Amino acid sequence: MKKLVLKLIKIYQKSWFFRSPALKILFLSDSACRFSPTCSQYTYEAISKYGIIQGGFMGLRRILRCHPWSKGGYDPLK
Repeated sequence: MKKLVLKLIKIYQKSWFFRSPALKILFLSDSACRFSPTCSQYTYEAISKYGIIQGGFMGLRRILRCHPWSKGGYDPLK
């Protein structure tokens, strides 16, 4: 199951939607994600390290913090 979730994240990262100009306009930035590493990469790493449930919650919390009014910046997995 873990491998399937990680594969879906990789597919998402390679999809056109991830680099969509609409997201750049919506987020008022050159990139869709305000954090480094990106939210999807952070989620991928969290699920790899902590498993689907805990890593999934960590990724979801990070995604909820990624919005146009967020300061963003470097936020690695701890």
